[in-house]
Amino acid sequence: MAARATWKGYLKVSLVNIPIKVFPATESANTISFNQLHNACQTRIQQKRWCPSCNKEVANTDIVKGFEFEKGRYVVMSEDDIDKVRPSSTRVIDLVQFDDVGALDPMYVDRTYYLAPDGQVAADAYAVMREGMKGKIGVGKLALYGREYLVAVKPHDKGIVMYTLHHAAEIRGMQGIEELAIVPTKVKPQEVQLAKQVIGTFEKKLDLADYRDEYRDGLQKIIDAKIAGEEVVAPEIEMPPKVVNLMEALRKSLDTVSSDKKKAAKAVLPKKVGATAEKKKKRA
Repeated sequence: MAARATWKGYLKVSLVNIPIKVFPATESANTISFNQLHNACQTRIQQKRWCPSCNKEVANTDIVKGFEFEKGRYVVMSEDDIDKVRPSSTRVIDLVQFDDVGALDPMYVDRTYYLAPDGQVAADAYAVMREGMKGKIGVGKLALYGREYLVAVKPHDKGIVMYTLHHAAEIRGMQGIEELAIVPTKVKPQEVQLAKQVIGTFEKKLDLADYRDEYRDGLQKIIDAKIAGEEVVAPEIEMPPKVVNLMEALRKSLDTVSSDKKKAAKAVLPKKVGATAEKKKKRA
C-alpha cells in the first residue's frame, strides 16, 4: 500500500522554493493500547468533566482556558487572545541556518517526517538540494495548524528527512538531579581500561532492525492466549547480582564474552574432510 502524505507545502532555502509532500516516518499504530473497564460488568469507563466546586458535570461550552500564575490563581485566556499571537499557517519549511550534521543533539528531536518532491519539476530541484546538503543539517521554522515548529532538515538515503525539534527551554538540565552529585570526578585508569575492553567485545555495526519490541510481543501472546481461553505462565525473572568489586566484575565479563565467542567459533568451524581421510589412510 502506497504511503499517503499528511500535508503539502514548500521547502525554502533563500529564494529557492521546492514543492514537497510530507509523510510521517514513524508508526504508532503498532503500540498496544488498553481501555479502562468497570471490572464488574466489563463496560468501558467514561471520562466526565467535573467541577468539584459546583459539584456538577460541566459542558464543553462552559470550559475556558486558564493559566495558573500563582497557586490556585488563574488568568483566563480567550480564543481571541490566543489568535493575537497564533501564526498563520504558511506550510513553508523556511531554513535559515546550516551546520555540520553532527551538531544536532538527538535530545532535541521530537518527531520525524519524510519530505518528497511534489511533481517532476520539484524533483529536479529536490535532488540538487539533497546533494548540496550532504554532511549538513538545516534548521528553520514551520508555521502549521496555528502554531510554530522548530525544525531540522537533512539528506537521508534517496530522500530528505525533517525533524520537529524541542526548543532549548524545553530540555531539562542535569543540575536538578541530586544523585549525580555523588558521581566521582576521578576514576582508576586500570578500571577504565578494562571497561573499554569489555565494551570493545560488543562492538559491531549498528542495525536497529535487529531489535524487536519484546514487551509488545509478550503482551500480544497473552492477549491471543486469553482470547483462545488459554493461560500463559510467565517465566521467572532473575535479578542481576549487586556489583561489590568492580574490577572482578569487569574481568568476569571479559572472560565470559571471550568464552562465548570461542564456543561460537567451534560450532561453525568446518570439518577438514581431506585431512580426516589422510589420517585414516595412515592408520590403515
